[in-house]
Amino acid sequence: MRTLYPRIEPFETGRLDVGDGHCLYWERCGTRGAKPVVFLHGGPGAGSSADHRRQFDPERYDILLFDQRGCGRSTPHASLEANTTWHLVDDIERLRKLIGHERWMVFGGSWGSTLALAYAQAHPERVTELVLRGIFTFRQSELDWLYRHGASEIFPDKWEEFLAPIPETEHDDLVAAYHRRLTDPDRAVQLPAAKAWSKWEAETVTLLPNRAVIEAHTSDDFAIAIARIETHYMINKGWIEEGSLITGAAALKEIPAVIVQGRYDCCTPPVTAWDLHKAWPEARLEIVPDGGHLFNEPGVLDGLIRATDDFAS
Repeated sequence: MRTLYPRIEPFETGRLDVGDGHCLYWERCGTRGAKPVVFLHGGPGAGSSADHRRQFDPERYDILLFDQRGCGRSTPHASLEANTTWHLVDDIERLRKLIGHERWMVFGGSWGSTLALAYAQAHPERVTELVLRGIFTFRQSELDWLYRHGASEIFPDKWEEFLAPIPETEHDDLVAAYHRRLTDPDRAVQLPAAKAWSKWEAETVTLLPNRAVIEAHTSDDFAIAIARIETHYMINKGWIEEGSLITGAAALKEIPAVIVQGRYDCCTPPVTAWDLHKAWPEARLEIVPDGGHLFNEPGVLDGLIRATDDFAS
């Protein structure tokens, strides 16, 4: 079973002013001039990490990672201004041109899969391959699963914790209720809502309970960024027409692709990956029989690194 490659450090880092007050942190790892790949992190709002670099053979890949608008090391922190899916698609193109790649492989998990599909459908001529994990496409059924009814049946105790900060009179639309609190100018109002929102997500993303994941998600700055940006995207349904990322996948049939999906992913359940595969049968779908949502769970990680190794050669 494949595991993460050894730890590596960037050989180049920088900051890119993309306008609208946003400045993105980016880094390159691996081998300059090797096969180019861009890594798209999840959330939206989570940021990239040192372990994300390790999903690629550093001798065979020139790896670009960046923190999307408002999160990680990009500034301003947790900003919602000029922060939409289509701003980020444009940012990916700016970064490609900055680095000087004509085309590159695109790798994204969870929200990163959403962004990868949006980018590839907007710029198919720039994509050599796609590796996707934990598919999410902003369909109403996917939003309802996590924020109305679905995951709540699997985690009823954790769901009650998620409901607790919101008065019962606002339970008919929890995304809107959280969004109101997370856009309040008072950080003292934002923070408890952010921690509750982010903790609920942390409970659903691992196959087994993981205290380290929960602690990371509920740290103040991470929770504020991911909760503010996620609710901003959720309430606007990603600025994506219902179902369009799945129907639009037919245009990607010439692009080699692998989809890795955990069978027991309670954050982005397998039905979306299945629907995407039916619309795009040319993409190879691997449903990991003992996998959850996160990239570093053993079966999921094995599928992802086999895919990057295959595409490297």
